[in-house]
Amino acid sequence: MMELNMMSTIKGSMLENFFPAGWDLQKIEDCCATPPEHALDRMPHWNKDFRTEECEDVASFNMQMGYEIAKQIKRVRDAGKQMALILSVGPMGMYQWAVYFLRDWNCSCDHVWGFNMDEWSDAEGNTLPSDDPGAFQNAMEQNFYGPLGDLTVPPSQRNFATKDNLPLYPEKIQKIKDGGGELITIYGIGRCFHIAFWEPHFAADYANVEEWKKAPYRVGAKLHPMTIEQNSLISFKSRVTLIPARANTIGPGLFLNSDYCIGGVDGAVGRGMNWQGMTFFVTLKYGPDMWVPSSWMPTLPGKFFVVKELEGPLVPECN
Repeated sequence: MMELNMMSTIKGSMLENFFPAGWDLQKIEDCCATPPEHALDRMPHWNKDFRTEECEDVASFNMQMGYEIAKQIKRVRDAGKQMALILSVGPMGMYQWAVYFLRDWNCSCDHVWGFNMDEWSDAEGNTLPSDDPGAFQNAMEQNFYGPLGDLTVPPSQRNFATKDNLPLYPEKIQKIKDGGGELITIYGIGRCFHIAFWEPHFAADYANVEEWKKAPYRVGAKLHPMTIEQNSLISFKSRVTLIPARANTIGPGLFLNSDYCIGGVDGAVGRGMNWQGMTFFVTLKYGPDMWVPSSWMPTLPGKFFVVKELEGPLVPECN
């Protein structure tokens, strides 16, 4: 009897030109078939200073990741150095805990230079108004900068991914690093394995991986349909028509130069459903590939947090 699965039915279906051309679907399946007891096993391509940390639930994830963010901000301050901090808007729950610990420690953030990693845009790179409820600038002001109070990052040191400011990121960050400072990236991972809004299909525009790794940013970048659908569920209350189809985003030329990265996956949504199980396994197990942007994160020093439920087993069931 012929086995019926995605690989056997994709040719000639609507999905034939849906998945990014460079994805090895069988390799993705092999990653996802990893038994839960081996989910966090170290892989040969991991950086020696890349570590994973399991979280019992989403609430624990927020606290543990928030503590790590605050700890790194304090460590850099105690060392008397400046910090370029690339900030993700998604996940978000960790920022309230980062604020909690920084305020408890009375740790000023005047040594921090914040860089939002992306922002919704149109094809020309025009972004949402800064006070729009869906704007990433608004999210960071409301969830991190504002709650820090008098310990906050000075407004002149907050950078947002507008079409005018994003192209200045490389020079600004390099100046901080040249002065002895550190670049630390906070990241989430998209449904189709993006970091920031650096989508997998962008790989087709580069002659080789070395060229891809040098790309610092894109303005008005076209997003993948999986990204649009993901954000309709997690940020737009299912209203897919409200979501811009483009964004301004940093690229691997910035995040791959990080001295330390803090990221993870928290996409467990209850009733046995999740949207980040595949994301988790592929990020850790696939191996570095420019068609899978998140696959590079284990090659960098840092800490990766995962909600235990996402470790599988990833077996189908009707809900």
